[in-house]
Amino acid sequence: MATNPTFQLFSCSNDKSSSQGLGFFDSPEPPRPPPPPPVEVFSSEVSSSVAFTVDKVSIGEVTLLKGRVNTKEVFGLPNSDLVPGVYEGGLKLWEGSIDLVKALEKETQTGNISFPGKRVLELGCGHALPGIYACLKGADAVHLQDFNAEVLRCLTIPNLNANLSEKRPSVSVGDTEVRFFAGEWSEVHQLLPLVNDGETDKKGGYDIILMAETIYSISAQKSLCELIKRCLAYPDGAVYMAAKKYYFGVGGGTRQFLSMIEKDGVLASTLVSEVTDGSSNVREVWKLSYK
Repeated sequence: MATNPTFQLFSCSNDKSSSQGLGFFDSPEPPRPPPPPPVEVFSSEVSSSVAFTVDKVSIGEVTLLKGRVNTKEVFGLPNSDLVPGVYEGGLKLWEGSIDLVKALEKETQTGNISFPGKRVLELGCGHALPGIYACLKGADAVHLQDFNAEVLRCLTIPNLNANLSEKRPSVSVGDTEVRFFAGEWSEVHQLLPLVNDGETDKKGGYDIILMAETIYSISAQKSLCELIKRCLAYPDGAVYMAAKKYYFGVGGGTRQFLSMIEKDGVLASTLVSEVTDGSSNVREVWKLSYK
């Protein structure tokens, strides 16, 4: 496993010539191994053999807990952000997750989004902070998906439990249906309970789909787009996506992904927020909805 290529998704370059390039013109991705079959992971399957600790993270006016586990202990991969097709970075808290929670809090305060009674799906969840936020805001159902079942067992489930225990009894979340699904985007729809198979005349699907840092891989973007269309409730469903403008070295980014969405012609995009500090890649949150 150690021979697999690894990537540092958020490394910053001081070379101005490279920072002005387009991420999707960078070197192509290596072939990926066959994906593991999709599986539902139950909350009772939480790992008891991996050390789990938590830190507090302040996200605007929101304080959540972020779990911490050792990548080598879980996967045998020291200091690896990503091993394509083997480990997709789910044990690390990426910047986009925090950006997305901030955006959701602002959208909630302004009345642009409301979670009570809604069915929510978080794709590529990892720590699941956006999904946890949806739970705390009264979503009817929150389903959490990650490529790796190990991420769900060792991090997602204990992190959810830690956050909900921290908020009780001040917040009532007992009525939220929470389920966990592992698998690749091209196959996981076989298990998700609220798919509408992309037919816009059918009722069903998820009212809100959340995803952060999911579009770095060009090779996986078509499957992600198809999964969104299979799962998004029609006609009022919305996708909130946090990502970097360009992912240098691995290919994807918001500009490239939104170009694909525009050509597909089903969804429209609206910029929700932009995060820039002048020293690192521009990060954005976008809303996708049916045209």
